[in-house]
Amino acid sequence: MSEEIPIPEPTPVPVVPERTLYLGKWSTRFWAWLIDFILIILFLNIIRGIFQPFWIIPLYIDLPRWEPFEFGFQTFFFFAYWTVMEGFRGQSIGKMVMNLRVVNRNGTKINYTTAAIESIGKAFLLPFDCLIGWLGMPGSKLRVFNRISNTIVIKTDYREPAGILYVKEKE
Repeated sequence: MSEEIPIPEPTPVPVVPERTLYLGKWSTRFWAWLIDFILIILFLNIIRGIFQPFWIIPLYIDLPRWEPFEFGFQTFFFFAYWTVMEGFRGQSIGKMVMNLRVVNRNGTKINYTTAAIESIGKAFLLPFDCLIGWLGMPGSKLRVFNRISNTIVIKTDYREPAGILYVKEKE
């Protein structure tokens, strides 16, 4: 009879990540959204003032006077803003202020199509988008439209360029 030689278990090879991406906190993402919201409302109020003699656009927060066309116009403007800014740089003004960026899951820059898909939830369905993300995907820090568009929101660093040292004098 031949004895069976035991085959050793293969040792798992540790996976070393190429780089580390730090997901943005919900609170930081909220403040970035609020900054964008305030800036866009201010801009839309300027536009409203210009067109006031010709076209009455109710204030975005004036609920009793909402009309479907005007509300849709203003909401579409939010969608266009986030699509263009995040498709171009991965950051809206609010994200720039809060050091956040929208990237693909592997950390690469997103394109305009991906930015548009990701922005649908933020512009048109934000409460549902966030609630489903929080309850359906706890701990992932993803909204539903982040999952659909295969994107994540990461923290960015504001670093000095390579090879340059900034010296700060005492005041």
